[in-house]
Amino acid sequence: MSLTFRRPKTLRLRRQPRYPRKSTPRRNKLGHYAIIKFPLATESAVKKIEENNTLVFTVDVKANKHQIRQAVKKLYDSDVAKVTTLICPDKENKAYVRLAPDYDAFDVVTKLGSPKLSPAG
Repeated sequence: MSLTFRRPKTLRLRRQPRYPRKSTPRRNKLGHYAIIKFPLATESAVKKIEENNTLVFTVDVKANKHQIRQAVKKLYDSDVAKVTTLICPDKENKAYVRLAPDYDAFDVVTKLGSPKLSPAG
C-alpha cells in the first residue's frame, strides 16, 4: 500500500460518433500530368541520358519522390530504379529519374518525340 492515490482503471468503451469527423477522405490533388511538367533538354540532361540511363524532368514543387515514380511509370511505361530531386534557385523542382536496367532511356526519349531530346536531333 502506498500513500499516493491511483485512479482505478475502469471499463473503457469504444467511441460511437454520431457523424464522421472528416466528411470525405483527402484525395491527391496532383495528377500524373500535373506532377511532371516537361523533360529537360540541356547538355547535362542529354549526357545523363547517354551515360547513366537517367531522364531529367521539371516537376511540381509539391510532388514527392513516390508520386514522381508513379507518374513516370504510368506516363512512360517504364520501371524506375531511383528518383533524385533538387529544388533549383528559380523555385522549380528538378527530378533525375534513373530507369531500371532492362529499360533504355533512349527508347523513352524517342517515344516522347521531342526533337531536342531525340538521339538523332
